[in-house]
Amino acid sequence: MSETQSAHLQRKLGARHLNMIAIGGSIGTGLFLASGATIANAGPGGALLAYCLIGIMIYFLMTSLGELATHNPTSGAFFTYGTKYVEGGFGFALGWNYWYNWAITVAFELVAVQFIMKFWFPDIPGFYWSAIFLAVIFAINSLSVKGFGESEFLFSLVKVIAIIVFIIIGIAMIAKIMLTPNMVTFANWTKGDAPFVGGLQAMIGVAMIAGFSFQGTEMVGVAAGESKDPKKTIPVAIKQIFWRILLFYVVCIFIIGTLVAYDDPRLLQAAASDNITLSPFTLLYEKVGFAFAAGLMNAVILTAILSAGNSGMYSSTRMLFDMARKGSAPKIFGKLDARGVPMNALYVTTAIAALCFLTTFIGEQQVFNWLLNMSGMCGFIVWLGIAISHYRFRKGYLAQGYKLEDLAYKAKFFPFAPWFAFILCTIVVLGQNYQAFLSGDWLGVLSTYISIPLFLVIWLGYKWKNKTKLVSYQDMDVKPMNPDQD
Repeated sequence: MSETQSAHLQRKLGARHLNMIAIGGSIGTGLFLASGATIANAGPGGALLAYCLIGIMIYFLMTSLGELATHNPTSGAFFTYGTKYVEGGFGFALGWNYWYNWAITVAFELVAVQFIMKFWFPDIPGFYWSAIFLAVIFAINSLSVKGFGESEFLFSLVKVIAIIVFIIIGIAMIAKIMLTPNMVTFANWTKGDAPFVGGLQAMIGVAMIAGFSFQGTEMVGVAAGESKDPKKTIPVAIKQIFWRILLFYVVCIFIIGTLVAYDDPRLLQAAASDNITLSPFTLLYEKVGFAFAAGLMNAVILTAILSAGNSGMYSSTRMLFDMARKGSAPKIFGKLDARGVPMNALYVTTAIAALCFLTTFIGEQQVFNWLLNMSGMCGFIVWLGIAISHYRFRKGYLAQGYKLEDLAYKAKFFPFAPWFAFILCTIVVLGQNYQAFLSGDWLGVLSTYISIPLFLVIWLGYKWKNKTKLVSYQDMDVKPMNPDQD
């Protein structure tokens, strides 16, 4: 199909699509596998506290994003907000940081597919499965945005049903309706060093894992550029997303920590093994006596991986498209086909995802681990950008004489909310591997924090080249955007 520079993205995503895109991006291997490692490292209390704190921070960030996205609905989201409300170089760096983050995350999900498929087809090389799933994700993202929205809705629905069933069974076990012989409810909360294990370092490490698991909820800001009625659908999605996150993550962590001992070696192995039977979800099903648990969870996790990769491909493609439209990426990526899909941006994002997961096949495990660390840090950098952008937007909005009641959606708890999110994100990012500084492990420091200097180089390099300055509150463009402008 012919491509055009003047066509607009198609606004065909409803509230249910926005909900599921955010859920699809945030519920993946982090919840189904890595949640076991958080309990093993920090104990049930430490893991639950970390997830609660990160969950509260996510709520504040989502309300901040809700205010920004309803006022200025654009697929550029963080790139646009950082540029308009903070500084040109800051927005430029945020945009490329977000694009890279999800392009790499798609690659991680594709590598995980190999391990999952071994459960059924141990003799088939994993590369083929990665290639097949990459082709599927590419094909779905090649559809019109409505087709993508419907597919993501179905993928996420499978995960939601699986988690609800898990919660029902877990509560039934805790309530002693379905209790295994000789099992004492809540005994794991008083066992050994429980409920808190591992001290401060464990808590900060678990917070990073929790944050990585939550990454994807901010996709609703990107999807705002293709939502039907941003002023109505985004506030609804923001409100529902928080409660679903609270239900899915916090309740699941509480159930796992209560029913599976933190010192069960299989919990710690779950995050580092390709054996799906080590998932904490599967361990709980085994306690109930469900023999089909491994196969069932294998299918659910496979769906979760496909969904997270699908959402990641969508989000990174739209970010690159918007940056190209605004002159911060090559113009070729700012073209749309007749269906309103940025195919050129999709092509290059797919190519980057493929190149990244190929590193695992040539034995470059250390490179892969570095990229994984970079992706986790990149997500927190985006959240820092949301908090800063919202704080400055609200200040500029009021400084220019506008009234809060004129906002389509007003974030609560300002200025506490963005400050809380900023401070907590900073603590988690800087404290992630502080022991490496103390011990002089500079390779460990570099592998953990490499995303920070990379972001700063992009930001300051752009600032130096273009002589950009911090946008003053009086000069800030805080007028509401016409949705058809995107």
